[in-house]
Amino acid sequence: MISTSRYWFYIALVLLVYIIGMFATLFENDSAQFAVMAMRMVQENDFLSLFKGSEEYLDKPHMHYWLAALSYKIFGLYDWAYRIPGILSTLLGAYSCYGLGKLLYNKDVGRLSSLIFMTAQTMVLANIDVRTDAVLTGFTIFSIWQLATYIEKSTLKSIALGAFGAGIAFSTKGQIALVVIGISILCHLAYTRKWQQLLNWKVLAAIIVFGLTIAPMLYAYYHQFDLHPEKVIRGKDNRSGIFFIFWEQSFERMSGEGMGKNSSDFFFFFHTFLWVFLPWTVLALIGYWTRLKMFWKIRFAYRSGLEFLTFGGISILFLLISFAQFKLPHYMNVLMPLYAILSAAFLYVLHQQQKLKLTKIVLGIQYFVLGLVVIFTLLVSFYVFRLEHWYSYLFLLLSLALVSYSTLKKETAYAKIVTVAIFSSLLLNGFMNAHFYPKLLEYQGGSNMAEKVKENNIQVDKIYKINERHTWALDFYDRDPVNIISTSDLKNMKDVWVYATDKELKLLKQEGIDWNNQITVDQFRITRLQIKFLNPNTRQEKLNKMHLVHLD
Repeated sequence: MISTSRYWFYIALVLLVYIIGMFATLFENDSAQFAVMAMRMVQENDFLSLFKGSEEYLDKPHMHYWLAALSYKIFGLYDWAYRIPGILSTLLGAYSCYGLGKLLYNKDVGRLSSLIFMTAQTMVLANIDVRTDAVLTGFTIFSIWQLATYIEKSTLKSIALGAFGAGIAFSTKGQIALVVIGISILCHLAYTRKWQQLLNWKVLAAIIVFGLTIAPMLYAYYHQFDLHPEKVIRGKDNRSGIFFIFWEQSFERMSGEGMGKNSSDFFFFFHTFLWVFLPWTVLALIGYWTRLKMFWKIRFAYRSGLEFLTFGGISILFLLISFAQFKLPHYMNVLMPLYAILSAAFLYVLHQQQKLKLTKIVLGIQYFVLGLVVIFTLLVSFYVFRLEHWYSYLFLLLSLALVSYSTLKKETAYAKIVTVAIFSSLLLNGFMNAHFYPKLLEYQGGSNMAEKVKENNIQVDKIYKINERHTWALDFYDRDPVNIISTSDLKNMKDVWVYATDKELKLLKQEGIDWNNQITVDQFRITRLQIKFLNPNTRQEKLNKMHLVHLD
């Protein structure tokens, strides 16, 4: 459907967008938090224990932090170094989408799958706001691809690599990895009726590989928690890390126990999907509906050229996570590879069966999405965060010219759908990474205060805070977590700095604590955007202040 040269041209542009975002300031909370947790491993030379501030961290296993710590060891304590494992995992995920798409369909579907996966909005965002999901997603789809290859070709290499991928994914975020891999592979086995592949000595070899892969993570949990039953974690003592990761973790998220409840909306992930899979959302929805009707028509009987892995996996997993009482948008990331392959397969069918009417409808919607992206880009450039330099306007003009040329030149409608969708993603996310996020991060108090600390040559070990409020960005960019101190102890200290909110400054005044120097920066929770904040005329109403005061 698309030529090899164009395919690699698209890949190069997507990588450019990823690289631009790699050097952005870390976002609070999760990205900066996880970066600090990995930083502490390196600084304290303790790779078996995880801490979230002053608390022992049980929630997620160690792999993401180990990979970030390894990157720090190689490149240094930089925000871009923290992002490298996530980006590499995404590239592994894209290659696995290609491999699985080619295995289930053909090379064209494989190529489209990788492009769709890499340009889906949530995946681009996952490589600038890096959490555990980037590593989880990459190794999960790698495992599914290799295990599906084993089912089809019965090779020891494939099942061993599949087990290794499952072990890394499990060591990154726990049971959800095995649930996604297991359900997807069971759907493939059920549809192809190749159950005999489970009755093979190679399965035992895979279990051994999986066990060896997760052994370091299990030992770390055992060392930090099982050896210390006296530790109280979330109000409970006698917490077994091994029992938690094998049994308790997912049930806590499903029930909201331990994690808390943030959404009982059963349709949360449906309306979340409408934006996380942009600009491919409509293609995925129509493709899913078409596949549902087809399977219903044939009563789920096996047909050569059809596969049930993606459709069945999406259906069961989407239903399962919708019952969870604790939901966040990025929890859907692990399903993006399955959606990418399903969407690519549907687009290929449109091309093969020459369904011109439906193709034109989809293309019209893609142009509409591109139009919204252009409007958003211009609105931000000239109103929300105005461009300041002549070269910024030149870059914007050249970008719009490239998009216009690429999307308006003559080619088949099927290829045009791909072109318009990819350039929608590239324009939006290239602009976001290069301009929107850097301007937005000017209002993140912690990272901006860290710049002030450096400018004023303030000793980071003399900075304190008077409550347990997390200060992840300041912690990371100062390369030193801020220490907590009581106001009573502060009264006896001289030549120290206190990082505080407006309310905390009032408390210091009430306690009779004075200061002779004050540095103030704006503060806004940048991952929770509001219309009033985006509007320059009302932005000041939504801003808070963070202060760094020197006690003489």
